[in-house]
Amino acid sequence: MAASYGARLYAIGDIHGRCDLLDDVLQQIAAQDAKNAGNPSEIIFLGDLIDRGPESAEVVERVVALRASGRSISVLLGNHEEVFLRILQGEANLLPMFIKIGGRETLFSYGITRHEYDTLSNEALAERIRELVPPTHLALLNDCDEMVFRGDYVFVHAGIRPGIPLAEQSENDLRWIRNPFLESNADHGRIIVHGHTVTEEAELRTNRIGIDTGAVYSGRLTVLGIDGTRRWLFESAAKPAAETARRSAA
Repeated sequence: MAASYGARLYAIGDIHGRCDLLDDVLQQIAAQDAKNAGNPSEIIFLGDLIDRGPESAEVVERVVALRASGRSISVLLGNHEEVFLRILQGEANLLPMFIKIGGRETLFSYGITRHEYDTLSNEALAERIRELVPPTHLALLNDCDEMVFRGDYVFVHAGIRPGIPLAEQSENDLRWIRNPFLESNADHGRIIVHGHTVTEEAELRTNRIGIDTGAVYSGRLTVLGIDGTRRWLFESAAKPAAETARRSAA
């Protein structure tokens, strides 16, 4: 089991616009911290705060408020945030891709109307969303991490490229990789904690821990707790999304 790190950690998997699930696990974290004599802990968000679920703007606002409160948090840039951020930076041509992977719900959560969505050009829609996203949200997205190192653990969104030193990993792999990483049994030097790829249950391997349990559809937002050499998993108790929800491409 991994060596001790100096503070209790909580890694939160892909939220995808389910603020109800995030609020649930944050309450559980607060309760666990209270039982730990109030000792400080750190929360690491593994990325994909947005898209697919109905409350992307609300999720980002929760994370902004947590950071503003002085809470120790780290936020990884997921592939969904990458596409959204690039649109906010001027790449309106990415809107069709963004919508395909669940971005329509994000647009609506920030106040885009159905009429605007149906009638505006990509360029006009991108300009409108740039007007609606608060500066604090944009600042958070611009300040996300690519990797977080804590003790014997490395936290990333999607994974790493096996055989490449951690310091030399590409941002594209950190946010998008799947099979070369998921199928590898290699010793990466540290245990890689990641989201991005949905599994029915959290995966605890000798070289990686995956905690994306498809929260937006399953209603199960999974959290990994780490305290010294102890690890544990817990999840939200909220209900799954409505049956009318449909999966978007990853």
